[in-house]
Amino acid sequence: MLENESGSDGGDRTLAGDGSARPIRLAVIAGEHSGDLLGGKLMEALNTATEGRVVYAGVGGEHMEAQGLSSIFPLAEVAVMGPLSILPRLPRIVRRVYNAVDAAISFEPDAVVIIDSPEFTHPIAKRIRKRRPTIPIIDYVSPSVWAWRPGRARRMRAYVDRVLALLPFEPSAHERLGGPPCTYVGHPMIERYDWIRGRDSAALAQRLGLDPARPVLVVLPGSRPSEVARLMQPFGEAVAALFAAGHQPEVVLPVVASVRGLVEAGLASWSVRPHIVSGDDDKFAAFRLATAALAASGTVTLELAVAGTPMVVAYRVDQVAARLRFLLKVHSVVLANLVLGENAFPELLQEDCTGERLAAALAPLLTETPQRRAQLAALERIPSRLLLDHGTPSERAADVVLASLPKRAGQG
Repeated sequence: MLENESGSDGGDRTLAGDGSARPIRLAVIAGEHSGDLLGGKLMEALNTATEGRVVYAGVGGEHMEAQGLSSIFPLAEVAVMGPLSILPRLPRIVRRVYNAVDAAISFEPDAVVIIDSPEFTHPIAKRIRKRRPTIPIIDYVSPSVWAWRPGRARRMRAYVDRVLALLPFEPSAHERLGGPPCTYVGHPMIERYDWIRGRDSAALAQRLGLDPARPVLVVLPGSRPSEVARLMQPFGEAVAALFAAGHQPEVVLPVVASVRGLVEAGLASWSVRPHIVSGDDDKFAAFRLATAALAASGTVTLELAVAGTPMVVAYRVDQVAARLRFLLKVHSVVLANLVLGENAFPELLQEDCTGERLAAALAPLLTETPQRRAQLAALERIPSRLLLDHGTPSERAADVVLASLPKRAGQG
């Protein structure tokens, strides 16, 4: 089964002023779990905007399936990151690219939405464009053309009609680099701003039995197996170094189910046992409670920024990716720094990601110091860079997708 109709009325309802009962047909293709979450929110907004008059086909996970998608194969088969992680599974991924192209073409969609994961979704978009050049293709989440391989922006024009950007500086980057038309729709974290700021951190502290006289350090070694495998040791060494220096924070480690086993295995070598929490409510309550955080580079740095948590950011990649660092074209790999336009939050990458150096960067954030005050001031500036004047990112993205449909799909 390649499609599933959203809405309880079987797709009979029409858009205001449309006059046609034909449902809108969208192929929506994600390549990773974060894309599934983003796609689910987009599909929810589309279903609301069209009163359920959308039929979907494509690739996604539980969040997209909850909104009406029947994925043509499990998302886990293609949700891999990094050159060394992709190589062993490359034959299967290539096969799934062709499966997705064939399914999308046979579905005869009014438009195609690819979501992030350019290593998987862009080859699909290229092949759809070659076989059906009139189908509009929207790319939800810009590749990091502003950071490295900027020539990708211009090449995307051949197979992407519109980019939906999560970061406010991306439209100007695409314009400068000759990329496709790009619209800033906002980062999905915006939709959770009030919820994140409203987390009950006192209740979590009481439940964990935290000592109110000690600072709280949140440790975030990542949500992907490769991240956890590379960061658990230096993060554990950083915690040990802090204790040896007399700081002795309460340590809280939020964990997602998919890597909990790896985290537990990594903790065997830690000299300090952290409080482990799971679920978004406890994670963001921990962020609000934290004096500081030690985090893997990624979206979590924006989550911490929205929560108002000072941070030190670290990352290690495989040897192949490490050799390509000279291609980076930005002042930072930390999203919170890129949004600010300045390096407010320390980043320690590759050979700098050691327990000793991480601890040295964290120590000033655990007490009232100029470094801590500077980070708190920077954190206050981030929401204004991200917040929208009206609507939500999902609603704005849905509006752009609907505006991109040909008139035969009911736009008019």
